Amino acid sequence: MGGPTVDSVYDDVRTALAGALDRQAPPTLELVLLAGAVALALVLLPQLWPRTRHVVTIAHEGGHALIALLTGRRLAGIRLHSDTSGLTTSVGRPTGPGMVATLLVGYLTPPAVGLAAAAALAAGWVSATLWVSLLLLAGMLLQIRNVFGGLLLLVAGAAVLAVSSWAPGQAQALAGCGLAWILLLGGFRATVELARTRRTARRGSSDADQLARLTRVPAVVWTGLFVIGGTALAVAGSRLLVPLG
Repeated sequence: MGGPTVDSVYDDVRTALAGALDRQAPPTLELVLLAGAVALALVLLPQLWPRTRHVVTIAHEGGHALIALLTGRRLAGIRLHSDTSGLTTSVGRPTGPGMVATLLVGYLTPPAVGLAAAAALAAGWVSATLWVSLLLLAGMLLQIRNVFGGLLLLVAGAAVLAVSSWAPGQAQALAGCGLAWILLLGGFRATVELARTRRTARRGSSDADQLARLTRVPAVVWTGLFVIGGTALAVAGSRLLVPLG
């Protein structure tokens, strides 16, 4: 028996795309909790977090890139590194509201995207959540300027495409919930890590430090804003995924 042909793969993807706008039943509580438990392990375990953090970094740098474009700056490229760091560069005024907004959104983007995904899943937009994620990854791929970043996005995109096109409904819901949980919990952990690492260094290249130099507002204030914002977004997203009645 022959394997899948290019035409059959194309037909499968086209069929999946056609169903992306169909609403499904929201994920069950058991499935949400299972996805949450797996995501919690991926975020908390020291052996797994360095790999899981790549997902958070993709969202972080994507937030920088999107706001840079929306504020009229010209995007010069995105780099994603193997140590889970990233860099988004844009061309425009080195100061002013546009630059401040571009720096401000990075740490808040992962939990904000997680909150949006949780809202979509709770409303039954399971397939749409996965396909929108794939479109965002494709958009970022066009701006990647290093090999590792390109490979990372290709692997992530291939995984999302496979789940969106061929996985059964329950598996899609599990993947969507897992992604939402990772962004909510991982985004929060990233803000806490920023606050902890800043205790050992007075100045650096973090978003908080750059905002401090631009606005003369101390970096500790910006760090606190990231932690508070990340906490609020993570709690809001968690309540959407697991209603408290």
